[in-house]
Amino acid sequence: TMSLREHALSLFCGAVGTVRPAPMLKRALKLQKNGCPRLLVKDQAFPVKRDLYLVGFGKAVLGMAAAAEEILGDHLTCGIINVPLGIQESLQRAGMQEMLLKPHSKIQVIEGAKNNLPDAEALKGAVAIQELAEGLTADDLLLVLISGGGSALLPAPIPPILLEEKEKLTKMLASRGAAIQELNVVRKTLSVLKGGGLAQLAHPAQVVSLILSDVIGDPLDIIASGPTAASSHSVQDCLQILTKYNLLHSLPKSVQTVLSSSPTKPTAPENYSHVSNIILGSNTLALEEAKRQAEGLGYAALVLSAAVQGEVGRVATLYCQLIQLLLLGFTSLREGPLSDELRGNLLQLAAELHIPGLDLEKFLQALRKLGPDRPVCILAGGETTVQLQGTGKGGRNQEMALRVGLGLHQAQATGANSPQGRCEILFLSGGTDGQDGPTEAAGAFCSPGLVAEALQEGLDVEAFLRNNDSYTFFSQFQAGRHLLVTGLTGTNVMDIQAILIRA
Repeated sequence: TMSLREHALSLFCGAVGTVRPAPMLKRALKLQKNGCPRLLVKDQAFPVKRDLYLVGFGKAVLGMAAAAEEILGDHLTCGIINVPLGIQESLQRAGMQEMLLKPHSKIQVIEGAKNNLPDAEALKGAVAIQELAEGLTADDLLLVLISGGGSALLPAPIPPILLEEKEKLTKMLASRGAAIQELNVVRKTLSVLKGGGLAQLAHPAQVVSLILSDVIGDPLDIIASGPTAASSHSVQDCLQILTKYNLLHSLPKSVQTVLSSSPTKPTAPENYSHVSNIILGSNTLALEEAKRQAEGLGYAALVLSAAVQGEVGRVATLYCQLIQLLLLGFTSLREGPLSDELRGNLLQLAAELHIPGLDLEKFLQALRKLGPDRPVCILAGGETTVQLQGTGKGGRNQEMALRVGLGLHQAQATGANSPQGRCEILFLSGGTDGQDGPTEAAGAFCSPGLVAEALQEGLDVEAFLRNNDSYTFFSQFQAGRHLLVTGLTGTNVMDIQAILIRA
């Protein structure tokens, strides 16, 4: 029989595979050539009257562009894409030829945003994309490919703001625990192309955006900071966020200048009648595939939510309590005071985390119906936040796995869930882009014995967590065996977590 680890890896790879750019794009995009050529996207048709241009930015855009160029053929006039530094070489090494452009491609590739941070190369690409958009006419069609990571790859600060200044401000916000949505509101307000700027510059051309979502709830104006979507935020929202994180009084002069001269109202939606934004892939789609595969492996599989958010420590506690509740089911102890207490704690924690669309009561009822004889797989997705306390190296998925490992160890030590020893338990957390923080791992695995085994190797899990140093821990522990390493996947739909339990 396969180990739980092999199962978890197989589910993760299956989920990622279903949102790989090429198959996803080929399912959605067609070119009808007879008569006046038309671009067909899902069930919408766009006439190609004159020239067809392509621009793109994001971690999954290289594969999307390769598939799009194959479909568009000679109808494509030219294109420019901004992709992460090193991605072409990485995909080449991994033998993923289908995600690379052909040798005589009409699409220019610019690599930038090292470690997912805007830099001079990304700025160069953004300027080239801006110039292309500004030159379009009413008879042109601009196909825009957008995926997660697009924000860092499309930096064009409003003058006089310098890239370094905007960068420093974003870093300060992130280190104080600002959520991705908040970061993007600030980025948009200070950017030429974000918050619908690209769509406005391309007017009067027809703009068709194909989007791979990496944001909870798939909000068009937040994914990659919404370059082709009307922004629902104003300069007031930006000021509120800067106030919340106590940064209003330490802003560079250039940022103050731009904020004081920004229009106070968002652009009216009627100014976007030339734009169509279409979502092709998301975390929900990936989780559905993982669930299908888990059932194929014999698991009773349930999806908790595709919108898990909140501070990583709180979310790890939620998963630990869920695992303990599942264990009670496996030992026929699912009714009783311990089970009621866990259920109460879970409901309270879920309410505090404000996970959109999660009906935990209903989920727990579904859990109760599972027989004790079948292995269980709980799947979830979304994006958590880490409040940095230390200077270590890690990412939110590795930190999540380490915190769940610690939580299970502590529950065992207090005797809160004695059934642990009778079941095999595995927890996995991984980023679908194959990169968790500034590390080469996508995430990590853990099991209840992790902390005790680490102590035998002289590794203090709590000390590593205090320093946000989960990557160093997993690298040193059992020679890195618990790291989830996939290489860059060429796609990005946030993170996926899996809990696997069998008797």
